[in-house]
Parts: sequence; C-alpha cells; structure tokens
Amino acid sequence: MSADKRACGYTPDSPYVELAVEVFSMLADATRVRVVMALGEHGELSVNHLADIVDKSPAAVSQHLAKLRLARIVSTRQEGQRVFYRLENEHASRLVADAIFQAEHSLGGIPRHHHADQDPR
Repeated sequence: MSADKRACGYTPDSPYVELAVEVFSMLADATRVRVVMALGEHGELSVNHLADIVDKSPAAVSQHLAKLRLARIVSTRQEGQRVFYRLENEHASRLVADAIFQAEHSLGGIPRHHHADQDPR
C-alpha cells in the first residue's frame, strides 16, 4: 500500500466502507442521535443530564451510551462517583448534522440550513 493511499480512506474501494456501515448502524437510533447532538452542543454531560435532555430514563440513556462507547463514538471522564460523557471526536457530530440537513431537504423548498442569515444548528 502506498503512502498516499494510507492518508485517506475516502475511496469506493476503501477497506473502511464496512466500518462506516457499522457507524451508520450505530447512529440508526433516534435516542443515540439525540445523545450525539446533545454532546455536540454541550461538550460533556452526565447520564442524568443527558437523560433530561433526550427525555429518556437514565437507565435507557446509559445503555445507549455503553453502545456508543464500545463503538468509540463517545468517551468518559470520571469525577468521584460521577461519570461524564463526551464525543470522542467531531466526526459523529458532523455525521448527525449532515443527516439532519439531508432530512430537511426531503421536505422540499429551501432548507433552513441554506439560509445565510440563520445558524443551521
């Protein structure tokens, strides 16, 4: 494999395509999408705070966070007895934002994110 091919996996024959499908599969859940959006907006949150934001029980949110953590989409930081979650990197947040923007296109007309005077988030 040449050095230029290792620099980026964004080609149709990329060995990362199957992994990308797994990422999409992991994000194919409304609660997990909301969790990613909340973490993208707030940076770092506890399970209870996330549960309040996404309007789910802390137990349900904890299960979703465990899956996101296994997929390396979120990471944790412990402070005493409390665990705080944050996005591992900016890519999951961008994927979710682009999916929301694509969904806006399905409604017809000019989507809100195309209006120059409005913040798309």
